[in-house]
Amino acid sequence: MAKAKVAKRPTRDEFELEELGNQLVEAKNEDSEIVLTVWGWEEQVRGRIVHMDSRTKLVHLQCQDEVTKVPFMDIMRMDYPRD
Repeated sequence: MAKAKVAKRPTRDEFELEELGNQLVEAKNEDSEIVLTVWGWEEQVRGRIVHMDSRTKLVHLQCQDEVTKVPFMDIMRMDYPRD
């Protein structure tokens, strides 16, 4: 029985990852609302960063009363909301 083929996460170099990390730290420090595009997730995630866990490599995003944990390596892009 053959395994279902799953698309691999795009690879990024150190510079891209460092730049993304810097953007996330800046957004957390400014308590800014952000929108994340996450690999493998159909919808974008919107909220404020409440915690960045270096041990588990998860970014904790607060939207209303819910906290969503997003793996750093799956974050493809960070934007600020346009509304």
